[in-house]
Amino acid sequence: MEKEEDALEPVSPTGQYFNSLALNLSVLGVLETEVPIDDSKTIPLVRDVFLPINPRFSSIMLIDENGEKRWKKVEVKLKDHVYVPIFPEEMSPQFYDEHFEDYISKLSMLQLPQSQPLWEIHLIKYPTSNAAGTVIFKIHHAIGDGYSLMGALLSCLQRADNPSLPLTLPSVQPRVDTSGDHRTIFKTVPKIFSLLFNTVSDFLGSLMKSSLVEDDLSPIRSGDIGIEFRPIALTTVRFSLGQIKQIKASLGVTINDVITGAIFLGTRLYMQEMSKGSSDHPNCTALVLLNTRMFRSYQSIEEMVKPKAESPWGNHFAFLHVQLPELVASTELNPIEFVRKAQQIIKRKRSSWAVHLTAAFVEIVKKLKGHEVAAQCIHKTLLNASMAITNMIGPVEKMSLANHPIKGMYFAVFGNPQSLTITIVSYMDELRVTVGAEKGFIDVQKLKSYIEEAFQMIIKSAACEIQQMQ
Repeated sequence: MEKEEDALEPVSPTGQYFNSLALNLSVLGVLETEVPIDDSKTIPLVRDVFLPINPRFSSIMLIDENGEKRWKKVEVKLKDHVYVPIFPEEMSPQFYDEHFEDYISKLSMLQLPQSQPLWEIHLIKYPTSNAAGTVIFKIHHAIGDGYSLMGALLSCLQRADNPSLPLTLPSVQPRVDTSGDHRTIFKTVPKIFSLLFNTVSDFLGSLMKSSLVEDDLSPIRSGDIGIEFRPIALTTVRFSLGQIKQIKASLGVTINDVITGAIFLGTRLYMQEMSKGSSDHPNCTALVLLNTRMFRSYQSIEEMVKPKAESPWGNHFAFLHVQLPELVASTELNPIEFVRKAQQIIKRKRSSWAVHLTAAFVEIVKKLKGHEVAAQCIHKTLLNASMAITNMIGPVEKMSLANHPIKGMYFAVFGNPQSLTITIVSYMDELRVTVGAEKGFIDVQKLKSYIEEAFQMIIKSAACEIQQMQ
């Protein structure tokens, strides 16, 4: 007979870091429905569709006699996980917008109870300006990263036009180096030395940024201790994927390069406005999250949970420290340079081995001093930077959840010790950017407007550049 201890599955190192005394991170997935929500089938749907996706959704985290965290399967009391808040009846969508924002803000401060599986579902049955109803999934980051949770979410959803057909996602093409023949020694040796230099430089820079060197205090970084326990204000921005693809094609960059450049430029414009010229805040870093899986396209849950899956379930990502480009005089400002600089920096850092060395360093800290000290290292990395940016790929077709067509979706991260976290997800023909900011410190509506303005500036500059080339 198998011992109970043997049946307890160990928690991954990253899962331990994200559910520790130093860090407690949750991912919020939001689905906006086209029709009012009928919650009569919620419990059977969660029991029969959601829970079977992964054993984590039916498990709690325990510490064994050796001090190691393990997952233990328990009986799930579904009524303790599903919430249907009550707002005043028959009010305007604008009224419900405010109630929804307040609800999200309060939700950002509440940690998931450790005595039950680490997830919740919230059904907002009131119409806002964006939707007839809203479904919120709050899932602890220890269960998995955005890639895993998107895979889980897609397992619950169907195509709205034909439920018998699978949802499809944009294909992720591997980056191809078209610089020519690599076989000559005159090309290979310099590339090797460049790779080694960039790896050492990035690794040492990452260690410095994660320990000794803090970003400047600025309009997007308060630097306060305990910031992760403060309420968050959320707002979202929609961008046309068609327009982004036009810019991508004309500049020879990626979709992520375009939107990251717009975020960097909009953030710098916001900082300039809010600081009123008192400082340029040159030391300002974004942590860009990189999916480290071999394949980045989504696989079935069955494939993801296999022992040696190529795109496994869990947390498989790394941080890239990316310096925000600085603004120059308005007469010299070229918005496209923010896109190109974003592309150059991220491409160079992706190609170095620093992210793997940094992960190995954290693992060594864990083995020598325990997961709590390793979690403190990650907390310090987040705290010392100004912002975090993460993105996910969503379906091409319209989705439906239990015959509720989904008109929009976005996600956010709670518990991050930063004043500003920006998340990006594609769905159908649009890209949705979510700005999660320290409430009362960052004016999210003003920052949103600057990001929108920056995107329009990039569109105009790209059009002018194309005309000059013709």
